[in-house]
Amino acid sequence: MACTFCAIIAGELPAAEVYSDDQLVAFLDHKPLFHGHVLLVPREHMVIMSDLPADRVEHFFRTAQRLERAVEKALGADGSLVLINNVVSQSVPHLHLHVIPRKRKDGLRFWLGPRHPYTAAEPAEKYAALIRAALD
Repeated sequence: MACTFCAIIAGELPAAEVYSDDQLVAFLDHKPLFHGHVLLVPREHMVIMSDLPADRVEHFFRTAQRLERAVEKALGADGSLVLINNVVSQSVPHLHLHVIPRKRKDGLRFWLGPRHPYTAAEPAEKYAALIRAALD
């Protein structure tokens, strides 16, 4: 199955582009949460954030910062929601960063739950140790 974002990058599908350079393209989401919802994607097909080569990370996130400020300024937003989904909830399997303009009381219920507190049987240190070991 062809990648929708690769087709947009190749000019095979239309998109309202807001930024483009030799590594990245940013365009409006075609099903936005709010008008001005921008997606930032690398031109090269990759699926998740850890696929992004180390020498491109700084440019990707500096561009994300510029887009975040531009979206807020251009739209008079009170703030923004900036996020990346890796696999779960990733509707297009191509790395993309969302910049979503937000206004206070805009109705978006961004819910991070249910919460699962650590317990004596499942202590935080157990999970910290697992993650530390995976970093090595």
